[in-house]
Amino acid sequence: MTPLRQDIRSLGEMLGNVLVHQGGQELLDKVERIRKLTKELRNTPDASNYETLKKEITDLKPPMRSQVIRAFSIYFHLVNIAEQNHRIRRRREYQLRDDHSVQPFSLESAVQNLKENDYSKDVIQDVLEKLSLELIITAHPTEATKRTVLEIQKRIGNILKKLDVEQLTKREREDLLDSLQNEVTVLWQTDELRERKPTVMDEVRNGLYYFDHTLFDVLPDIHQELEHQLQEKYPEEDWSVPNFLHFGSWIGGDRDGNPNVTPEVTWKTLNKQRKLILEKYEASLTDLMKRFSQSLSHIHVSERLKSSIEEEETWIPEDKVWRVEKEIYRRKFAIILERLRNVGESEIGYDSSEEFLEDLQMIQETALEHQPGNRELKSLRKLIRQVELFGFHLATLDIRNHSGEHESAMTELLQKVGIAEDYSSLTEEKKIETLHDILKDPRPISLLNEDYSEATQQILNAFHMIREAHKEFGKRSIEVYLISMTEAASDVLEVLVLAKEAGIYRLHTDGTVESDLNVAPLLETVNDLVAGPDILKTLFELDVFAKHLSKRGNQQEIMLGYSDGSKDGGTLTANWRLYRAQQEIHEMARGYNISLKFFHGRGGSLGRGGGPLHRSLLSQPAETLGDGVKITEQGEVLSSRYLIREIAYRSLEQGASTLLEGAANVSRESEQGHHREEAWENAMEEISEKSLEKYQSLVFGDPDFLTYFNEATPLNELGELNIGSRPMKRKDSSKFENLRAIPWVFAWTQSRQLLPAWFASGTGLADYRDQGQDHLKLLQQMYENWPFFRSTINNLQMALAKADIQTAREYKSLVKDEAVGQRIFDTIVEEYNRTKEVLLQITQDEELLDHQPTIQDSVRLRNPYVDPMNFLQVELIKDLRNAEDPNDELLTEVLLTISGVAAGLRNTG
Repeated sequence: MTPLRQDIRSLGEMLGNVLVHQGGQELLDKVERIRKLTKELRNTPDASNYETLKKEITDLKPPMRSQVIRAFSIYFHLVNIAEQNHRIRRRREYQLRDDHSVQPFSLESAVQNLKENDYSKDVIQDVLEKLSLELIITAHPTEATKRTVLEIQKRIGNILKKLDVEQLTKREREDLLDSLQNEVTVLWQTDELRERKPTVMDEVRNGLYYFDHTLFDVLPDIHQELEHQLQEKYPEEDWSVPNFLHFGSWIGGDRDGNPNVTPEVTWKTLNKQRKLILEKYEASLTDLMKRFSQSLSHIHVSERLKSSIEEEETWIPEDKVWRVEKEIYRRKFAIILERLRNVGESEIGYDSSEEFLEDLQMIQETALEHQPGNRELKSLRKLIRQVELFGFHLATLDIRNHSGEHESAMTELLQKVGIAEDYSSLTEEKKIETLHDILKDPRPISLLNEDYSEATQQILNAFHMIREAHKEFGKRSIEVYLISMTEAASDVLEVLVLAKEAGIYRLHTDGTVESDLNVAPLLETVNDLVAGPDILKTLFELDVFAKHLSKRGNQQEIMLGYSDGSKDGGTLTANWRLYRAQQEIHEMARGYNISLKFFHGRGGSLGRGGGPLHRSLLSQPAETLGDGVKITEQGEVLSSRYLIREIAYRSLEQGASTLLEGAANVSRESEQGHHREEAWENAMEEISEKSLEKYQSLVFGDPDFLTYFNEATPLNELGELNIGSRPMKRKDSSKFENLRAIPWVFAWTQSRQLLPAWFASGTGLADYRDQGQDHLKLLQQMYENWPFFRSTINNLQMALAKADIQTAREYKSLVKDEAVGQRIFDTIVEEYNRTKEVLLQITQDEELLDHQPTIQDSVRLRNPYVDPMNFLQVELIKDLRNAEDPNDELLTEVLLTISGVAAGLRNTG
């Protein structure tokens, strides 16, 4: 039995012990019987097995029913922990091998590949100087697991890791197994559902948890490991790796559709971030102070250090001065600590993180002089790297809002000063002309004492808050303002005008400008992606925008939305339009000598562009990697990627190594055209058009589709699951366009149809295959040689493997009109079978995911345990919807199944 299977079996047995203890042998027997029946139904899907299982489930009554649901749900949490531990185990196995084998997508493999391909030090250093990977954590309502439960899971993972140590004594092993059983018991005895929706500040605290427990240490470790690998593979060179990997956040700054994110909340968020990073620095300094006990009796230090200490000791209270005069470093650290504690509190405090950094570098400079062989002071070097990475702001906070909000505010502002009676009704050309004139005039358009509407005042307050944040927390605290649903150039110019009103964009009388904020369009729908190049071209040709960009390093950030594009046009068309938009905008921007940073708004789930970080990078047009990449890390993936330090390291290492190799390849211009062929792109155009036609014929063309979606999924019940501060819809409306992409995907995932992640892809691919004799061969060639197409096909395979038509059939019975339910479900099944058939032809495999046996195994292992929760969910939803006065217990049971299915499929939305 493999170590992973052994872990899962052990944890399963411990859960069995808890079930017997809490609910008696009857509970364990019931869970086992349902599991075996589900397994039999999968192996032999006949009517007899189906009816037996159905009866077993419908016969369940409270309180046994909720206990059965929880048993399957908790089992999945345990499986997830075991799988994460196995990833750590595999990495250690690579590191312990004597055969010089290197783990794929590691920093060691990346540097080794560069060396083997004769990349020089100058080329690599040039690539490193331009290399940039920013990961932005979001709080979208997709993390279904409570923090308390995550903490228990983390403790279980740590025990499993300790049990892997071979030199444990018998007593040590027994103690660890006892602790493991205790933690499994506590997990069972802990409520997994939140009693209330989290506030924005709750979400901020959840996000900060990952900085506190993993990212503060892991980020500098990634940089140091790359430096180490370069030094090892190129020993004759002296390497200095710049800070290329950063984390930012939307939590507390994302105003789009969330009325709870006010300027006051954003200010509180920035304060909390600063408080945490100062606490982290204080802990590191206290540790360094213990280590740096050197005395002037035995070492010499620079006069600069001595004189700084003598002067600065007069700044701090006498009782804070280090009393042992010869312990020179401790005297300096005592000053640094006191100044750090007073940041934002008094004049003693540092004005900026750069001042703090200078003090640390002064210590490093003189301490290295009395180190044998000039050996690096790793703890001090790590802290210096941390200050460079995190400053006093911890993470740059992006601000986002909807273009419509800015237009409404602009309409009121311009009406009040008589510039335009109804700005919103102007043509796009007239809007641009009006905004251009305002940006060329140093005078403001907002009136000091005017009584603006609450919505307009909130917009103005947000921009004034940004200006104040730059003064209080530094300009790195907020660098980007994102505009959701950007449809035209005026949407971007409106934000620049609002920035001007707050003094963030300043035009001087001599014509010079200052601009302290990047203004980034977010292209979301299929139509917006197609229009993207023209929108950007219009902006680049405006002199006022060119001046703004010149102050922002001639770099334009552009965010690409994967969620709404997929909801609007289907996953295959959306992904292709995103790819083409990047190519076209990149090519156009080169003509203006403007570099681009593409910000990929990927979700955690496949229906919203999800997947492992390194595969996300591989699937981009190679030429776009050199200018920097930014990607969202959304709520649901935070715990799976960043809860455990080793997993966080491995995920970031995979991303960093992929980006390094990709950017290095692009640096050799001759290779830029070798990543794809014109015939492949032409094929994708045809496939995309056919796929879009199929997708929209169902989603927008079938008048009964929305009814099917609302009734055949737990969409309406999702709103009761307290997993986020943001409403499910942008407006209080049942219109499709106002439904957020997250609940759209979440609902389809729960019903095991996973429609957003694959639907219509099969029609596009199969239609192209059937058009020509050699077309299948070309598709196979594309899969073999084109990273974008391979990633697309592999994600489709994953989606089909996680989807389950047999189980999804149950949800059809929730549709009131049986004929509608049957007709639309038949359409989905037909497309599923078509998609599966063509995918297997392209990959030339026997089964889905044959190329990833580990994941294939995991999906097969999970499905029999997810099925009972789906069956229960359908029966409970029927009861809930039919009840005149549904009780809380019934709703709780539905929510427990939702949480359990999410854990089982490792995806929410």
